[in-house]
Amino acid sequence: MTDTRWLSDPEREAWVRFSAVLELLPAALDAQLTHDASLTHFDYFTLAMLSEAPGRVLRSSALAARTNASLPRLSKVISRLADRGFVTRYPCAEDKRATNIELTEAGWKKVVASAPGHVENVRAMVIDALTADQVSQLSAISAALLTRLDPDGKMLASAAHDEPSTIG
Repeated sequence: MTDTRWLSDPEREAWVRFSAVLELLPAALDAQLTHDASLTHFDYFTLAMLSEAPGRVLRSSALAARTNASLPRLSKVISRLADRGFVTRYPCAEDKRATNIELTEAGWKKVVASAPGHVENVRAMVIDALTADQVSQLSAISAALLTRLDPDGKMLASAAHDEPSTIG
């Protein structure tokens, strides 16, 4: 039996601060998007993932992987977004067991209209609080954590990505 490897004081301080960010940031992102666009952050992220897909279409399983959602959670969100006219779903022609999710023109307009406010909020909450070196460090730290949290690279964030994005 091995002894517990307790956190050192600097490690504990880093962990407690990071935990606070994990708790506070989602609420801050949701608050801005709900107020400005009547979307949750997850709604926006789902629309953004579709907006960046070829033809603005993904199989539900691929969309679930990119958004790190279970299929039941994604299904509820897709139903809500479909009710608002932002997405449609239909059987996949290549695999009748699969469902495709397509971003509608209204969904495209919604994500494009929502992106500037979301990006400003991301800047205000995260990016502008850091130096350029710290942004690079944050990217490297996040990449290192994703190798453990998403070892198969299913989420878009786990892949190297150089093109501009609506994700924000």
